[in-house]
Amino acid sequence: MNVSLTLWVLTIVGLAALIAVDFFIGRKPHDVSIKEAGIWTIVWITLAGLFGVGLLVFGGGQPAGEFFAGFITEKSLSVDNLFVFVLIMAKFAVPSQYQQRVLLVGVLIALVLRAVFIAAGAAILASFSWVFFLFGAFLIWTAWKLIQEARAEEEDEEYEENRLLKAAERRFGVADRYHGTKLWITQNGKRVMTPMLVVMLAIGTTDVLFALDSIPAIFGLTQDPYIVFTANAFALMGLRQLYFLIGGLLKKLVHLSYGLSVILGFIGVKLVLHALHEAGVHVPEISIPVSLGVICAVLIVTTITSLLATRRRQAVEAAGKDDDKTRKHSIEA
Repeated sequence: MNVSLTLWVLTIVGLAALIAVDFFIGRKPHDVSIKEAGIWTIVWITLAGLFGVGLLVFGGGQPAGEFFAGFITEKSLSVDNLFVFVLIMAKFAVPSQYQQRVLLVGVLIALVLRAVFIAAGAAILASFSWVFFLFGAFLIWTAWKLIQEARAEEEDEEYEENRLLKAAERRFGVADRYHGTKLWITQNGKRVMTPMLVVMLAIGTTDVLFALDSIPAIFGLTQDPYIVFTANAFALMGLRQLYFLIGGLLKKLVHLSYGLSVILGFIGVKLVLHALHEAGVHVPEISIPVSLGVICAVLIVTTITSLLATRRRQAVEAAGKDDDKTRKHSIEA
């Protein structure tokens, strides 16, 4: 898909305007209700859908299919990010009324850093086609690692600050409490960061770590930098509202890691086949409609099995509590 500089500029300006609107709406610290989160989640998904339809009308079925496949993949991977966001919020004890501001700025940082990743990835792929083999192998390895982590069921997992955050805290110092939405304050004559700034950096930089698998994944679906960037942008821009909407449902998606591992492994195989095809080896390639169908099917099956497993577990726990009560009454009698 040939994208002119004018279209790039208009797209970036349009996305910046949407971010500005989002920031204006969430500028006042408040507790985000399920209704508010649900409405804005629908708005962001609708905007993504309209953008995809625009690609279909003006670009054809191929770019539109690539966008939707990329958007759904990035959105599903971003849901996995929310587990870590919950841990970060808990570790830094972020007051509920400030969480939406933290997510907004943190996601904005992640979007800027991902744009750098995408530009670098596009340049590398344009110069070295063998990189597809590396991307494919990395995604297959990541898929296997996800399965191992899911089987380990580490329920007591805690967030650990990365080196960048630790270095920033040592260099600038951190205030001992939150000061509203302020990012810097003067304490004992020294300018220090507030916990608000630290947690924003934690959200933004942690998301970049997730980009190490999500960026190769979407390049496995399309090599068009414009589609890669816009799919990532729309997936990230609705992440703040999604956090509040499904925060209580995250613990119920017990099979999500298995589903994501299947998707990443599938895209990894797709990348390897594409690399072999580029090298002159006659192998079948996986089309975008097939990719989109597999991704949607895996997510639907994963969601259904997760909810069924959670319901069974709750039933077993409820039965166990009833047995304990019966046993206790018998002993008292």
